[in-house]
Amino acid sequence: MSIELNHTIVAAEDKKASAQFLADILGLEVGPQYGPFIPVEIPNGVTLDFYDGDQGPFAPQHYAFLVSDGEFDQIFGRIKSRGLTYWADPYHRRDGEINTNDGGRGLYWEDPNGHNLEIITKPYGSGA
Repeated sequence: MSIELNHTIVAAEDKKASAQFLADILGLEVGPQYGPFIPVEIPNGVTLDFYDGDQGPFAPQHYAFLVSDGEFDQIFGRIKSRGLTYWADPYHRRDGEINTNDGGRGLYWEDPNGHNLEIITKPYGSGA
């Protein structure tokens, strides 16, 4: 059996602005609106469908992206050029740092809705 994550819904206050924010930072494209959703497709085929319908308050979520070293450098450059705050840890205690977990690099930043976004160059538990 082949089971793959196909898409997930990302709650947003402004779906267009939130989708564009993520696409700009990751160097991706925003897809055309599909029903009430604005999609951003990740290169592995998973789509993040941004939604701002009548959902009431929502809890911030965590979205982690495995990237190459070159992509990390590009994304990190866009984060810094926008003056975004970033952290080495998910609890936001190590401000302005990146981590070197499992022999890779990683960092966290927030989107306009307070979602905790992460980029890593090595999967957790992969060792050094």
